[in-house]
Amino acid sequence: MPAAKKAKVSTGSGAGQYGAGAIQVLKGLEAVRKRPGMYIGSTDARGLHHLIWEVVDNAVDEHLAGHASEVLVELLADGTCRVRDDGRGIPTDKHPVEQVSGVQVALTILHAGGKFDKQAYAKTGGLHGVGVSVVNALSTWLEVNVAQRGKMHTMRFQRGTPDAALKVTGAAKGTGTTVQFLPDPTIFETVTFDRDTLIQRLRQTAALNPGLHITVRDDRTPKAPWQEVFHFPKGLAEIVEWRTGTTAPLTPVVHLIGKAAEGDIDIDVAFRWVRGEGGELQSFANTVRTGDGGTHEQGFKAGIAAAMRWALDELGSREQKKLGFQASDLEDGLVSVVAVKVVDPQFEGQTKGRLNNSDVKPGVQQFVLEGFKAWILKNKTAVKSVLERVHTAARAREAAKRAREMVKGQKSMLEAGVLPGKLADCTSNDPAESEIFIVEGDSAGGSGKQGRNRFFQAILPLRGKILNVEKASLDKIIASEEIKAILTAVGTGWGNDFTLAKARYHKILIATDADVDGAHIRTLLLTLFFRHLRPLIEAGYIYVAQPPLYRVRKGKVDRYAMDDGARDQILAEIGTEGTQVQRFKGLGEMNPEELWSTTLDPARRLIKQVTIPDATDADRRFQLLMGNDVEPRKAWITENAKHVQHIDI
Repeated sequence: MPAAKKAKVSTGSGAGQYGAGAIQVLKGLEAVRKRPGMYIGSTDARGLHHLIWEVVDNAVDEHLAGHASEVLVELLADGTCRVRDDGRGIPTDKHPVEQVSGVQVALTILHAGGKFDKQAYAKTGGLHGVGVSVVNALSTWLEVNVAQRGKMHTMRFQRGTPDAALKVTGAAKGTGTTVQFLPDPTIFETVTFDRDTLIQRLRQTAALNPGLHITVRDDRTPKAPWQEVFHFPKGLAEIVEWRTGTTAPLTPVVHLIGKAAEGDIDIDVAFRWVRGEGGELQSFANTVRTGDGGTHEQGFKAGIAAAMRWALDELGSREQKKLGFQASDLEDGLVSVVAVKVVDPQFEGQTKGRLNNSDVKPGVQQFVLEGFKAWILKNKTAVKSVLERVHTAARAREAAKRAREMVKGQKSMLEAGVLPGKLADCTSNDPAESEIFIVEGDSAGGSGKQGRNRFFQAILPLRGKILNVEKASLDKIIASEEIKAILTAVGTGWGNDFTLAKARYHKILIATDADVDGAHIRTLLLTLFFRHLRPLIEAGYIYVAQPPLYRVRKGKVDRYAMDDGARDQILAEIGTEGTQVQRFKGLGEMNPEELWSTTLDPARRLIKQVTIPDATDADRRFQLLMGNDVEPRKAWITENAKHVQHIDI
């Protein structure tokens, strides 16, 4: 038997070798700068604002511990953000092990914090001890000032590295921590903070902490600085009231506050049903927004469902009891906020998107079941209205089954290569390079088909205004020929059959006329995509084309204007003598060459990507503008009519 060959062991780090010399050791905060996405999720605008949340969360934790009542968040003209609280302040004494100040430990060492045991903080959102140190690592510079024992202590850092040790810089009244930082532009795609993003988040934070005052100040316009104070004595109930302000309520706000029967779990839930379409559930754990849900959401839903099944048995009609309902039928029109505080929250990931504590679900479920049942007994009339709405949702679900069968029929047609007859498809089979223009009318479709690049551009003309899906039932939506054409052309299916990977185009462009009717059709299409094909928006596939409203011709030179202001500016530049101005009534009035040069040509066209910065706000706007409730829409139009400068009649 031949001797076994001795295995070769590589210990070097040369080409093709992997040994100890090939292993990188990232010291201090280098790992954060090397892989920022692991700590803040991304380096786009969302990740940028996560820096503020980390600092604010520390201030809120001081409030939860009973030591702070005021938080100030400032956006300054130099691009920095400054967060100040009146808590105890980061410890300034020397750390017994690290032999540097507690401030330096907190700002430069990952997984260093006062929240790993339960002596300094009982129920906190900051678990990993990486928050403020990550902010320090990802900032061009950061300065921290701590007021303690009558003295102001200051320390400054450059990209996570201390300029010098902590030093006393003067006298101070009271206690607290101030952190000011400038995000590093070599790390982030944008370093401009958005005020509206702060408002949405900090409004919620204040509502979660009724005893806390949060002031948001924007000093980036020195002549007219903006400031607002958020303080909600009624807590989550005020957030639900605000979220449902434009929609007729079906019930008063149900607000349940207390503790779980077992375990140290504080529970705060507020919810109501409204007459508008759609629903919304926001959840928080230890004041941290849990966008991916978790066991507290599961417990809330289960408790609501159990209480409503009890209500159905006690108050429901024979027809309602016969059909019954599913948990999903309760969600239409239900606007709710769920918040829990637990001693040892188990989150998924540093960005804390999902709560995983297994004991939270049964605790919240039992609490909501008992509290809501007690409320039901005192509000039977309102609950009967909810039962009727739930019954309607259950009937709609049954209708949706029939609708899905219709979708499957369309799906079979699509798989068989049967596309809408009006679709002028592109020849490319690569969705990544293919795009489709949804245009208004056969005339625009004709010009588009002649002017496009047939290789990667498809044209789908619509006949008039599509169905308003905000008001229509599912079976009517699926029965709409125009919507069927869109669904079939896009190829993803919808509802439970939606598959993003089957999208036939990665650019879907809404190209309606630049007039009032065109704007209405555009809104109807956006409503369709938002309500039933939202993953296409979230994937970045939906765009709005910006065709010109005017052609200004002088001699053989044509210039195009998007609006009256742009037209007037062109006329001021070239003069009016011998100049012809044509106002396009629609895309169909453009010849194919004009349509290509102004609207279709990727090198020259103007398009805007559709995004959803705040899904809740978008939901409210679609309800307001396209829903069944007329009075809120009338009030909105009356309020905003004064801002209209040009009306296309």
